[in-house]
Amino acid sequence: MSLRSTATVLLFAALQSAAAYNVLIIGGTRFSGASLWKELFERGHSVTCYNRGKTAPKPVARETEEDFQRRLTAAQFIKGDRKDPAQLREKIDPSQYDFVYDMNAREESDTRPLAELFVGSNLKQYVFMSSAGVYLKSEEMPHLERDPVDPNSRHKGKLHSEGCLRSLGLPWCSFRPTYICGPGNYNPVERYFFERIDNNRPVCIPQHGQHLTGLGHVEDLAVAMANVIDRESITNGKVYNVQNTQAVTFDGVAKAAAKVMGKEAEIVHYNPKSLTFPSGKKAFPMRPQHFFTGIQQAMEDLEWKPVYDSAEAILKDSYENDFVHVKAAGGLKGDFECDDVVLQAAGVMA
Repeated sequence: MSLRSTATVLLFAALQSAAAYNVLIIGGTRFSGASLWKELFERGHSVTCYNRGKTAPKPVARETEEDFQRRLTAAQFIKGDRKDPAQLREKIDPSQYDFVYDMNAREESDTRPLAELFVGSNLKQYVFMSSAGVYLKSEEMPHLERDPVDPNSRHKGKLHSEGCLRSLGLPWCSFRPTYICGPGNYNPVERYFFERIDNNRPVCIPQHGQHLTGLGHVEDLAVAMANVIDRESITNGKVYNVQNTQAVTFDGVAKAAAKVMGKEAEIVHYNPKSLTFPSGKKAFPMRPQHFFTGIQQAMEDLEWKPVYDSAEAILKDSYENDFVHVKAAGGLKGDFECDDVVLQAAGVMA
């Protein structure tokens, strides 16, 4: 039995007595939103997805076509643009929902018009997808929920959104994941490593390769977020870090990726400040610093723990249930332009 299957069996008995609720997901058809929708559906909740309708729902990893069709049939869909307050007011009846999961707001201007609809309603909790990227860079790690935040981070819009929810007096909580991985990831985190190793190319890693980073699995994130339900008296006003229980170095990610592929990783380190990369292109998918969080608060409050609790376990699932299928479908970009800048400077042949 797989890790995920074992966890599902263990959870099933505990969920039998849980009440079913009406849940609104903003987003819901891509990656973390899709996994959350599946998790909530399997727990017996009624799910409505509000989005622009540009991404068609599809099965997630390990979901049969029959189960997907059952989930699809049970859901409701509202087509609308969250950035248009008039559409939100017209199409969303706040009295109809017990929980809101806001999965894709980037700025306070995205969050406020939606959140304001639920002021004075019977909403049990507004659950917000934030980011661990809001923390201020620190010499003391891991980042904990009480740590200082960076008002100038590129995720400051999510930080401002948390402040907005607090100021509105809504029952709310927020999740701050690190690098979430797994099948369906549209951010090229794991794929950066897989694609280079698959092409027998060196993996270019900035600086010394020993920066520690936090990985998490999308299904573990979905479980943590779904566990807010019926725990809102505990979670109200809190933020929760989510990743697995350990951190891994950049070199360690490359080696773990190679291991699940049955290969060896050749690693080339470089100083990013000494090189000029093509405009608009990102040479490496992770920030070159220590970036990982403590998750004890989520584990205690949400009675949760990661099932995919190592870099190898996370990458194995990503490789077997995503990368090989994307490759077979011709979906890889094969863009190594930034790598070539590094390798040329290092005198290494690709």
